[in-house]
Amino acid sequence: MIHIGINLTAMPKSITRTYSRHSREAAALLAGLIRTARKERRLTVQDVADRAGISRGLLQRIEKGDMKCEVGVVFEVAAIVGIRLFDADGPALAQQLRQTEAKLVLLPKSIRKPTQVADDAF
Repeated sequence: MIHIGINLTAMPKSITRTYSRHSREAAALLAGLIRTARKERRLTVQDVADRAGISRGLLQRIEKGDMKCEVGVVFEVAAIVGIRLFDADGPALAQQLRQTEAKLVLLPKSIRKPTQVADDAF
């Protein structure tokens, strides 16, 4: 007989994260928009979950504004129910993306805190 032991003390600890009021309000707003759009289109939770390839439970968490949901999944659900995430249309959005990429090329690749020189003149 083979005995396989599991060390429960090595389990990762749950991280408690705090979010700013602005972040929580933005998540609640997007959640409300998603739920409203879904209902206006007469789509069930299961219909949208199936189209997004997620569980009903995850969609319900998204519609409640759960901050732990993956942003990509939230954006995909928003697109499925017809919510435009940015105010620009296709060509304008593509141009904005190119401009942002051009700015990033000019900025430093990494940001480091300046090192403090020790004042040892005493």
